[in-house]
Amino acid sequence: MSEWFGEGLPFRCTGCGDCCTGAPGAVWVDDDDVARLAAHLGLGPVEFEAKHLRRLAGRRSLLEHFNGDCEFWSRETRGCTVYDGRPTQCRTYPFWPHLIEASESWEGVKADCEGARLEAPLVPVSVIRAHAAEQRRSRAGC
Repeated sequence: MSEWFGEGLPFRCTGCGDCCTGAPGAVWVDDDDVARLAAHLGLGPVEFEAKHLRRLAGRRSLLEHFNGDCEFWSRETRGCTVYDGRPTQCRTYPFWPHLIEASESWEGVKADCEGARLEAPLVPVSVIRAHAAEQRRSRAGC
């Protein structure tokens, strides 16, 4: 399969938090995400779900602060407090299927994400494909 992005896309996460903060949204989680996050926090999955998830449109999403920031984003440290256990949605961004389907979609990513605007090493096509496939699988399990 030949993608519009040839050998890959330049991207390096800067940890800016723009994808973790701002307008309200949803961070969808599946059972694997719940298990990973619960273990990371030393909780059981049921306890994690009761403390950290909400139902939106019949699916599970992480809680947010009143301002739309993810509850696991720390403005003090400017970082994710569950980084090693973060959900698939977070681990695979910005290589979601709908964001890499066309160069115009990627232009939208670049407008929102400083890590996609950098002169960074190319993320190989194989990695981009793997992230997109993981995101598709995860969304199916939400």
